[in-house]
Amino acid sequence: MKIVTWNINGIRAFRGGIKNALDSLDADIICVQETKVTRDLLDERTAIVDGYNSYFSYSRGRSGYSGVATYCKDCATPFAAEEGLTGLLTNHEGAVGCYGDHTEFSCEELQLLDNEGRAVITQHRIMCQDKVQTVAVINVYCPRADPEKPERKQFKLQFYKLLQCRAEAVLKAGSHVIVLGDVNTSHRPIDHCDPSDIDDFGENPGRKWLNGFLHGGKPEDDKNEEEPNEGSEIPATDPIHGGKFVDTFRHFHPTRTNAFTCWSTLTGARQTNYGTRIDYIFADCQLAKDHFVAADIMPEVEGSDHCPVWGQLSCPLLPSSKPPPLCTRYLPEFAGKQQKLSRFLVKVDQKSVQAEQRDALPGSQDEEERRENLNPIGAGNVSGKKRVLTSDSVVPKGKKTKTEKTSSKPQGSLLSFFKPKLTNVVPPTEAPVRPSEKILNLSEMTPTQNSQKASTTIVNVSSGADRVPRDAELVFDGSPQMCASTATETCDRQAKTKHSTTQPSVRHSNANKGASLVFWKSVLHGPPPAPSCKVHGEPCVLRTVKKEGPNMGKQFFVCARPQGHASNPEARCNFFAWVEKGK
Repeated sequence: MKIVTWNINGIRAFRGGIKNALDSLDADIICVQETKVTRDLLDERTAIVDGYNSYFSYSRGRSGYSGVATYCKDCATPFAAEEGLTGLLTNHEGAVGCYGDHTEFSCEELQLLDNEGRAVITQHRIMCQDKVQTVAVINVYCPRADPEKPERKQFKLQFYKLLQCRAEAVLKAGSHVIVLGDVNTSHRPIDHCDPSDIDDFGENPGRKWLNGFLHGGKPEDDKNEEEPNEGSEIPATDPIHGGKFVDTFRHFHPTRTNAFTCWSTLTGARQTNYGTRIDYIFADCQLAKDHFVAADIMPEVEGSDHCPVWGQLSCPLLPSSKPPPLCTRYLPEFAGKQQKLSRFLVKVDQKSVQAEQRDALPGSQDEEERRENLNPIGAGNVSGKKRVLTSDSVVPKGKKTKTEKTSSKPQGSLLSFFKPKLTNVVPPTEAPVRPSEKILNLSEMTPTQNSQKASTTIVNVSSGADRVPRDAELVFDGSPQMCASTATETCDRQAKTKHSTTQPSVRHSNANKGASLVFWKSVLHGPPPAPSCKVHGEPCVLRTVKKEGPNMGKQFFVCARPQGHASNPEARCNFFAWVEKGK
């Protein structure tokens, strides 16, 4: 049994298609985070992949935000699946259950913690030492603590607490547990590219939570301990450090340095491996001790600002004969129970439609959740367009449907709606275009003819006509100099045409041209010339301050090399220069 976790930073960013991406990971269970799709934007190619069954959790409050999904090969079909950690999103059979004690949380807190689509749980049967056991795979995308939003720091800690409550409750009920995903906290200094740059590294609340959630040796063991033997012992419980779960990567590689899973794309930090390890596969102590045989990271896999992490177990999976109700193939829009384009082209018997709608849908996909997706409780305004979920039998007021004939054949081809209709062509009333108004091939004429014909053409185009010939086209190369020069020449030619009878002096025309050119250059000036950094002597890059504050919108120059450790000569130097106003 092989499992993989990967923060993909947008599931629609897979260039080769979702199936090719899943197949390339070569795993039985693939958990992805930050899918950035909501229920209304989920398309069939992403939701239903040949050879896999999938389970999604979506953000209820924001479009293009958060979201997780678990893809299981058909040979690893779970017997239970559930969205969220609280149980509030689950009202169907086939749920995992075991929610733990929620007395420390208010009802509003529980709802908000599950409202962002950050967890999916699938439960599988495995064969361990000739005995059938179960394992729950908890796929999570933990929140990030935004320094500019203090309330998100508390939200993150509450999510951690809820995650631990649920994982330990499932473990206590007798099932093995694997928690995997983007945890958004680097555990120890060895997991961070530059821990000395962070004040009070060990005092971070997220790291304190990991110390309590995970079992492990003392932190100073990271310094002198070498790679363990394959049979290294893990006690079932750790009375000193108390955690019930194991970081499987550190179990097999306790002293490996520069093993990171996330890098900043804005600074090109992946080129210098200046990152952090925040993606994990945690397993309960007994499962890690008896059945995990390997775990590692895959920094060579690109396509996101994160890389995949994988774990291998010795126990095989026992697939369920039928996916649980949360499976995306049961969603009405993919199961043929929702309106499709063919409904508008085929006459449908209304009685059969009404009978079809009386069939009960899976509990997690009922009408109540549809309303929640469209107007979530306690959520802000949802950006992006929503697909309205309406009944097939709804008929607009004032219209009657004919049901005398019921036919399964389309009423004409769909392409016929897009073919142009043949109508009587009315001769144009405008006067025919004179030859002098047509675009001419200037390369075939003498210089004298060129000047005469070009002058005639410009006069006709700019002489107050309402329209420009369809085959006429003005082309600019986009540069400020070209735009300014072209605009100046056009204005001067128009001025000459308008006042051709007065014949202004050449001196006056040159003065106007010079003034116009100065004006357009002042408006369309390009970026300032880039200085060279002091260390490498290379041209710098221009950046703009995006962070809110007094410097918002200001531009500055920095070294063009990727970010890296100060000791790395190939990394960015500390050159910095503000762009002066007016330049």
